[in-house]
Amino acid sequence: MLMRLSHDIGLYFYDIVIARFDLWAAFGVLAQFVFGARFIVQWIASEKAEKSVIPMAFWFLSIGGGLMTLIYGFARRDIVIISGQALSIFIYVRNLMLIAKEARRKAKTAQLTT
Repeated sequence: MLMRLSHDIGLYFYDIVIARFDLWAAFGVLAQFVFGARFIVQWIASEKAEKSVIPMAFWFLSIGGGLMTLIYGFARRDIVIISGQALSIFIYVRNLMLIAKEARRKAKTAQLTT
């Protein structure tokens, strides 16, 4: 039984990693890499500051990886990926808008105090 299970698992991974691997799968893997890189950027920034920090690069990688993953979801016709990424991208863009609004407010306050 374990031998059969081991064989079936091997066939499953061969199917998804080798047999079905195409240009879209490569694009999807790249999209996941870009999306995942944001966590590395955030972790490094937080370690340097010795507190939790979310740098601008985090949001740009989120948007880039999210858009790439959304394109992949459309290409694969996967409603789970499409619905998840469509909402996420909106949230990432909104965060950048809030950051820009705060920066403008701080700049205006700095001008008034000088």
